[in-house]
Amino acid sequence: MENVSSHKHFILDGFSELGALRPVLFIPFFIMFIVSLSANSLLLYVVISQRSLHSPMCILMAGMAVVELCLPLSFVPNMLLSFLFGWRGISLTGCLVQMHFIHFAGTSQTTFIVWMALDRYFAICTPLYYHELMALPRFLKFIIPFVVRNVLLVTLFVSLAGTLSFCAGNVMNHCFCEHMALVELACGSTAINNLVGLLTIFAVLVVDFIFVAASYVMIFSSVLKSGRSGVKALHTCITHIMVITVTLSIALVAFLSYRISNGLPAPVRVFTSTMYLLFPSCFNPIIYGIRTTEIRQHILKTLTCPDSSSPDSSGPDSSGPDSSGEVGDMKSEWVMIKFSIVEAT
Repeated sequence: MENVSSHKHFILDGFSELGALRPVLFIPFFIMFIVSLSANSLLLYVVISQRSLHSPMCILMAGMAVVELCLPLSFVPNMLLSFLFGWRGISLTGCLVQMHFIHFAGTSQTTFIVWMALDRYFAICTPLYYHELMALPRFLKFIIPFVVRNVLLVTLFVSLAGTLSFCAGNVMNHCFCEHMALVELACGSTAINNLVGLLTIFAVLVVDFIFVAASYVMIFSSVLKSGRSGVKALHTCITHIMVITVTLSIALVAFLSYRISNGLPAPVRVFTSTMYLLFPSCFNPIIYGIRTTEIRQHILKTLTCPDSSSPDSSGPDSSGPDSSGEVGDMKSEWVMIKFSIVEAT
């Protein structure tokens, strides 16, 4: 039976230790927010508008950009208003909805990294079957299990958090509705919530890391066996490894920060959790844009000559808007990709 004194309204009081300096946080977080929106929007626009970028890997990058575009929108505007005007209140229902969206988007980030690792594995280790394996009907068997896992686990621990009675207080030392920050306010046993939280960490972060690590071990083994010609194939792999290292490292620290809360000041926990969501959204599209040659060229063309990057353009070798020319360019591009992959392996 629900406790009648259970709170239904909460105060998000992250970084309250800064006192009068708290509004200053608006500046760096606003800059990061604008960078995240701009970089991901530009990456998404370039991939969608350029037919020459409609390869499986670029489509996965665009999918990651969608996640990293939506994620800051779910909590940063409220956080910025809190810094400026002190608007810190949120209802329990609003808190649970925000929590579900944030954590599902967070797990989706690592899932996209797994799919990108699979793409690189198929491209480098099985180049002759790459397009067959990356075709949507075949690739669905890698998409559906991960998405179902994320939905079930996130829904489970959010639902369990919603059943708690919050009579210990209603001031949450965070800038958004983080799972453990809310659970800490509950009265009574929260053992099952802690257990499901740890299960989620293992089933998502640890499993995804093992999956990605195994993929890259096989990739590097294949490249080393191929000799010097395989070095070219490592270019995109290094890009993904940089993204993986940043995303998973910050995620692991953020999730474990509440397990070692006695050794970490509250502002450090709040900062780490916020950076886990916001920093990869700024970092990843910039890294993709800088290190992926095709995307970098189209981004530069879009920024310098917007008219030349219209949706009808298929890249620098486009022969015009007629469909036969576009198909020919795409076929030529796939031949070049296959040749480079075979050469690299």
